[in-house]
Amino acid sequence: MGRMRRAACVVSVVVTLAGCGAGGGNDGGAGGGGDRLREQAVAALKRYDEAVAAAGGRQKFVPVGELTGIIGELEPQNGDYKLSIGAGRLVAGGELPDAPQATGEVVWADKSRLVLPLLPAERALADIVAGGTPDCGECETLKVTGARLGSVDIPTTRGQATVPAWEFSLAGTKLRITRVAVDGRGAVAVTPPSWDPNNPPGGLAISSAAVATGNRLTVEFTGAPEAGDVPCGVDYTAEAVESANAVVVIVHEHPNNASDMCDLLGAARTATVELAAPLGERAVLEVQQGLPVPLTTHGG
Repeated sequence: MGRMRRAACVVSVVVTLAGCGAGGGNDGGAGGGGDRLREQAVAALKRYDEAVAAAGGRQKFVPVGELTGIIGELEPQNGDYKLSIGAGRLVAGGELPDAPQATGEVVWADKSRLVLPLLPAERALADIVAGGTPDCGECETLKVTGARLGSVDIPTTRGQATVPAWEFSLAGTKLRITRVAVDGRGAVAVTPPSWDPNNPPGGLAISSAAVATGNRLTVEFTGAPEAGDVPCGVDYTAEAVESANAVVVIVHEHPNNASDMCDLLGAARTATVELAAPLGERAVLEVQQGLPVPLTTHGG
């Protein structure tokens, strides 16, 4: 297979902004006490365990975020094409190719590999169309003029991976659309709980995780810009709730109580937690909806 290494635009899990208001020590994250967050974590682990069981007990390849990406920039005169692409308003202008071989390799940064079946370009295009937003008004349907197989880098629960991907060309623009080409049937698919605006889930949603040394896991999230030794600053600690398939990380806030007038600003913050066992191939989940987050490094 001809290798084509290009960066794809991947939509990541959305991070909830941490409140920067001051007060006494908080045993939970934003919007929830420790006991409530532990109940959320246990429920999230149950949903993830069920998703792994439904996938046949395997979670070797769990992408995080969108499987569709773009390469290049839209020309000024084609600005409306963005709505069409987001809505999946795409149609093949002719016959699209099958994969040149039956299988392809997913390759992680640590050189571990996984062989998976490849999709034909027609099926990958159909997946893009099916995943589009419900309606974009009267946006134009774009014609797909060709497809070739290459590869893209995407985040997964085991770290960044290079995966086979179809690259689709479009009529009237140099921008191209990519779609992961490995067959997703049997993949782990987590369904988050319904969102109740009157009783929203508590906690800070982590955006990524990294294995440090031994059993130590460092998570990143959006929090207060300053540490808790200054007014309006916040210190953070982390707690892990674990199962055989995943780890939910709860971030606890410990705000400085010297002031009650603080700007709602956010900055990248981290916290480290000691796991009961090495992470291995387990997924790391955020506590709000129980969705997997990308692992930025793997090993240690």
